[in-house]
Amino acid sequence: MIKNYLLTALRSFAKNRFYTFINIVGLSIGAACSILILLWVVDELTYDRFIPKSDRLFQLWVNSDFDNKINSWRSVPLPTYEALKSIDNNIKNTVVTDWGGHHLLTFGEKKLIMKGHYVSEEFLEMFEFPLIYGDASVVLDDPSSIVITESTAKAFFGDTDPLNQVIRVDDKGELKVTGILRDPPKNSSFEFDYLLPWKYRRQIIPWVKDNEDNWGNYSFQVFVELSNSAYADEVNESIKLVLQEHGEVDLKPELFLYPMERWRLYSNFENGKEKGGMSDFVQLFGLIAVFIIIIACINFMNLSTARSEKRAKEVGIRKSVGSHKFHLVFQFLSESMIISFFACVLAVLFAQLALPFYNDLVEKELFINYKSWEFWVVSFGLALMIGFVSGSYPAFYLSSFQPIRVLKGSIQQGRRASWPRKILVTFQFAISIFLIIATMLIYEQIRLVKNRQLGYNQQNLITIDLNDELKKNYRALKTELLQSNLVESTTISNSPVTEIHSNNFLGWPGKPEEQRVLFTTITCQYDYAKTMGVKILEGRDFSEDFVSDSSAIIVNKAAMDLMKLEDPLGTELELWGGKRTLIGVIDNILMGSPYREVKPLFMIMDDWGGYITLRISATDNLQASLKGIEKIYKKYNPAYPFDYEFADVEFQEKFATIEMTNTLAGVFASLAICITGLGLFGLAAFTAEQRTKEIGVRKVLGATVFSIISLISRDFSKLVIIAFVVTAPLAWWLLNMYLDRYPVRIDIQFWIFPVTGFIVLSFALFIVTSQALKAAHVNPANTLKDE
Repeated sequence: MIKNYLLTALRSFAKNRFYTFINIVGLSIGAACSILILLWVVDELTYDRFIPKSDRLFQLWVNSDFDNKINSWRSVPLPTYEALKSIDNNIKNTVVTDWGGHHLLTFGEKKLIMKGHYVSEEFLEMFEFPLIYGDASVVLDDPSSIVITESTAKAFFGDTDPLNQVIRVDDKGELKVTGILRDPPKNSSFEFDYLLPWKYRRQIIPWVKDNEDNWGNYSFQVFVELSNSAYADEVNESIKLVLQEHGEVDLKPELFLYPMERWRLYSNFENGKEKGGMSDFVQLFGLIAVFIIIIACINFMNLSTARSEKRAKEVGIRKSVGSHKFHLVFQFLSESMIISFFACVLAVLFAQLALPFYNDLVEKELFINYKSWEFWVVSFGLALMIGFVSGSYPAFYLSSFQPIRVLKGSIQQGRRASWPRKILVTFQFAISIFLIIATMLIYEQIRLVKNRQLGYNQQNLITIDLNDELKKNYRALKTELLQSNLVESTTISNSPVTEIHSNNFLGWPGKPEEQRVLFTTITCQYDYAKTMGVKILEGRDFSEDFVSDSSAIIVNKAAMDLMKLEDPLGTELELWGGKRTLIGVIDNILMGSPYREVKPLFMIMDDWGGYITLRISATDNLQASLKGIEKIYKKYNPAYPFDYEFADVEFQEKFATIEMTNTLAGVFASLAICITGLGLFGLAAFTAEQRTKEIGVRKVLGATVFSIISLISRDFSKLVIIAFVVTAPLAWWLLNMYLDRYPVRIDIQFWIFPVTGFIVLSFALFIVTSQALKAAHVNPANTLKDE
């Protein structure tokens, strides 16, 4: 019987090659899109899950109620690292780390700037990154040790045994390689090429040791391992008031544990509660994958049911010779399953071919693991699901025909029979319309934030990491660079102009006692405003002509709007228990998220800086200028390579996620409407074929080509218009909610909706008209000769 079903299915495919081709291509493109999306979704959902104890690992966060809201952050005082070990018996271990940074590693003549972390000795025992060589319990115990990844070992030592080799770090200390790690996966919250002992950091950076008893410096990351994740709520109660118990009472900060399994997807907080994150994009693309599959399945349903009259006699004969409805349902489902499995094989092939381009787009290293049983189970399940979803309605519909009516030729498909098809086609267009509107709105949102006033000039602005040698020779370096005319200006600051590295509270006359506002903090040397191209609205910049500027302060326009000082210049502001004189007001600088309003900011003169910023002189040969700067740089900092970042490039990286979202949404919206168009092409072709004799009669009676095209196009145009009318307000409502997450957002413009409707309607009419035109030019003598 199965053999008979298979032969019948193959004969049906061969007889209807055109419609079989449309079904297979539509399903395979839809399935390929879904495979690519699911690869990305799975990669996001499995972030950090390679760590065996990920369910028991947490990061220490702080909630603090000020500025009329609960603020949440993940930097804590250093003493919490040791204090938490004895607070609760359910805390198995704690780890402290820095925020990660780039350091110069030197071995022989090889010098590479690579990314690494300072970590306490428990790090590898807690996170269990796999070691190829070394013992996790001891590799970081010695302050003069270093643990490197497999790639780092290969870069420095090739095939030579790297263990016990000595690497020089930052031209300061010589550290012995005590362990080799496998490279961390790309979907890891920790990205590093090496690990340095926290004990070594304590030796070379005095302020680290000074902060071991300082409960007021929130500059460190602390991680906690519990004996069982079920005790998390109990531990949270135990640690909640630790900071207040150690004198931090002004802000009433409360500690809490944030689970590792939520770091990637839910790390955005608003008023002390989770407010989405990457989970929003995971859900969005998960829905797009489902919708694309549904669109492809609808094509199959529509073409199968539309052609039901062609198979009505087959159903009648089978039932008259004893076939039960079950047998017919199984026959039609088996046909859809065969098409589905063949389409899924093609889908895997398409996905594999598209992967290199897709990986460039999403900036990942995704791959299809053909050795994984999960892949084959999911693929088999996807094929079954597509086959069942797309084939179930046609199977039950076709098997319901009555044999007597069919064989007497009395079965006719009235208007009601076409309603389900019309509803499904409308749904297809509704999805396509929504995706197009969403793509256009996201593009407009990106354009808005990219065109915001930055408050500084990005042109020819480069940033260089400041090390001890550069700090020592900075004055000489600055003088020679300016004399060379290669740069217009230079300064030192605690952060690049595209990042915020410090926030602090500031007091001013008339401030309500209960009001606490965090100000973005810039510590800098002379010429900051000049170098960055920041406009001074009132007063002046820091100047070497004024010795008192060491106790002066400059604020931005947002700070002035907050403080409402009538005569600001000369006002005494309170900072860290002391007074500073306000000497200037600068324009707002967009340093943080481009989707948020600029925060109040203050600048002070201080040696606490980590970056040199250079304003390169206007030139037609930028590369020649950079080579000249490098030559001077190497004179004062010979141990380090000349490594720099352009401010405009760093700024563009802020848009990586939303631009990826927009590009993917655009690509998948295009594919969705193409799949819809493919199904519409098949339906239009069948409609024209079905109405061939009617068209012939109309032509004999004098109908024009235009009237025949209008006749066939009218019904399809109505479906597109209905889809637009239903989808447009829904899209406006949903996308408004999506945009509300951004404090700086576009107002949805009305023009987007009619433009989208016009695009989709034109696309549908082009497809339908091509088939209607073909039918309209058929000679009626050929279609009516048998009548």
